[in-house]
Amino acid sequence: MATKVFINLPVKDLGKSMDFFKNLGFHFNPQFTDDKAACMVVSETIYVMLLTENYFQTFTRKKLCDSMQSTEVLIALDCNSREEVIQTISKAQANGAQVYAEPQDHGWMYQHSFADLDGHQWEFVYMDESQLPKQD
Repeated sequence: MATKVFINLPVKDLGKSMDFFKNLGFHFNPQFTDDKAACMVVSETIYVMLLTENYFQTFTRKKLCDSMQSTEVLIALDCNSREEVIQTISKAQANGAQVYAEPQDHGWMYQHSFADLDGHQWEFVYMDESQLPKQD
């Protein structure tokens, strides 16, 4: 079974993308970061590889998706609180992200979303599983 997750995303401007995510509180592993790629650390087991579009193209024969026009993936990350979700979305907006959906409050789960500088869609979610409705 896999023990780590690497999400690979094409980006137009690696420096701007790195700055955007640094401003949200993420950091990068310098061992796997150069002028073509940056390894963003989400957790000890989750990483996002931001790859320049030209470099990303070397890994696939398919045409790249224009993520400003089409959705290729929804990336959902959990947060420790509702407030953390709200703060993350606020920071993202202040750094150029576009909110593409209204926040959703399901009582036991709160989520909100943004599209980053390249149009990749991110969802931040807080779940209180103790409040999850009981199944009959």
